[in-house]
Amino acid sequence: MKEYYIDLGSSTIKVYQYEEELTLLEEHSIYFKNNFSKETGISEENKKELFSYFKELKEKYGFTYENTHIYVTGIFRELIKEKKQELVREFNNQLDLHFNIISHGIENYYLGCATKHDYNNKKVMIINMGGKTTEIITFEKGCITDRKNLVVGVADLLNKFPEANESISKVSIEAMNDFVKEKLAGISFDTDYDCAIFTGGEERFEKLTNFQLEENDLFDDGIHKYKLSYENYVKGTEKVFFDNEYTLENLYKLMPGNPKWMDGARPGAIIPLAIFDLAKIKTIIPSDVNLIHGVMNDK
Repeated sequence: MKEYYIDLGSSTIKVYQYEEELTLLEEHSIYFKNNFSKETGISEENKKELFSYFKELKEKYGFTYENTHIYVTGIFRELIKEKKQELVREFNNQLDLHFNIISHGIENYYLGCATKHDYNNKKVMIINMGGKTTEIITFEKGCITDRKNLVVGVADLLNKFPEANESISKVSIEAMNDFVKEKLAGISFDTDYDCAIFTGGEERFEKLTNFQLEENDLFDDGIHKYKLSYENYVKGTEKVFFDNEYTLENLYKLMPGNPKWMDGARPGAIIPLAIFDLAKIKTIIPSDVNLIHGVMNDK
């Protein structure tokens, strides 16, 4: 039987189908942070778009309560209890689907399941960045040895530096990097990692924008085929900020199925950059793995 697994975050909805293997069917971006309040919930405009999109999905794929599993993260966790209950009830009543808001701890657990591997006994940092939060997991000798929940995400940078999404960025990488480091002040990072795996569609993005990727010779988990140096990550980031070949309009064209995802591409490059600096990361593994892969690995 076909089953559907949905990762619904602060800005992007990813729809997967499972039938012998997991396949990403489509994704759709809605900026739930816009006009959001813990007390009143997401805006009426965003709620209308959310419900409309799921009605389309139900009709297209035949979603039922039994075959559809939704994992909601990010900004929805900030809702007061009454608003969470109201949204879950309304979603169920209109769509006969469960709006399953999961905790930070459960999200971290699934991220750990998604990336569990011995990594040739190397020390590996896993970075999972969302709209409002960033999770970090450390694997050492094949075991999870540390977890961190950072209260900083792409939305913080979009709000602080909207000029980053001019056709060519009107803000410097250094200014945004300093802002993130200020947000992370007081958080300590180890500085002896062999590499960092950066999840959330990063492999796809770096392929689309021609980052200088190399074959991953650090470990073989059957998933992560590429690596790049810190220096080449910086060069690639500078390119998508300031190169005329990668104007925001051209970035949109690289992802016609969900061009709005690219609104977070430039800000989304800066949070990991700050972490790479603080942890002295020299080798980066781009990854498309997310919590749904962890859900499947936990079955």
